[in-house]
Formats: sequence, C-alpha cells, structure tokens
Amino acid sequence: MEPRSGCPINAAVEVLGDRWTLLVLRDVIFGDRRYFRALLTGSIEGIASNILADRLVRLVEAGLLTRGTAARGQRARYSLTEAGIQTLPIIYALGNWGLDWRSGSDELRIRQQVMRDEGPAFIEDLMDDLRVRHLDAPPKPRDGPGPLERLDAAYAAAVKQESVD
Repeated sequence: MEPRSGCPINAAVEVLGDRWTLLVLRDVIFGDRRYFRALLTGSIEGIASNILADRLVRLVEAGLLTRGTAARGQRARYSLTEAGIQTLPIIYALGNWGLDWRSGSDELRIRQQVMRDEGPAFIEDLMDDLRVRHLDAPPKPRDGPGPLERLDAAYAAAVKQESVD
C-alpha cells in the first residue's frame, strides 16, 4: 500500500484516517477481541460486518495486524504487529483529546482516565503487555497486576458503580 505522497502525516492518515480503523484497533488492544465475530458483536458503535471485514483486510495489508491461518470452518485470529502496538500512543493522544473536549459515560471514559493519571510509563508497560499477548514476547517481571488487568478492573468498577447509580 503506497501512500499518495511522501508526507509521513499523509502516510499515517491513509492507514488510520477513518473512524472504523481506529475503533477496530481499540477493540483489539483494550477488549482483546481477536476474532471477527467478537469484534462484530463487541462493537458498541455497531460496525457493519462488511465494514469490519474491509478494515481487517486493510489493517493486515498495512502491516498493523496479522491474520492467523484457519482451517475450513475455523475462525482466524488477528494479532497486533509491532506497528499495530505502536499505534497505542496515537490512540492514547486521541483519547486524551476526547476526555478534554467531548462528553461521554464514566464507564467508557475510565480506561482513558487511568492511562492519563498513570502517565507515559504506564503506556510503555501496556505496550509490553501487548507484545506478550500478540507477539509472544516474554513477560517482564512485575509486582501486582499489569496494565491490562488494571484497566479492566477500573472499567468493571465503573460499570458496577453506574449500575448502582
């Protein structure tokens, strides 16, 4: 996939520049949805199956995801590549902008707030966790829960609080 110009911003926008692509990456990263059906049914924005299929093909062609081989009748699993993992700081920056300038529900904003509160080291740790999950990298030793578990716990607590209110 050759970009229309040599501009690096253009090259990035040609891969990441539509809303569905970033939301698919978000769901793979934060929701650990790695199969077509999980991405389709787990989309809170209601992505259509043809749009999802197209974005998955584009993400594989752009080198942000790999598609595992699947025998007939089996589901193919998608995994982030290093280039896909490196989109996390972009998604993080967009989420910070959304926290500042857009409204939303507490449970859907909590992960972003946790990442913002924890700062850049947390994002690096999260990228390391994604490398373990998607690239079979060896886990780094740590005390306590990792960033993915902490984000999931914060989300679960926010959902529980929302149901109480």
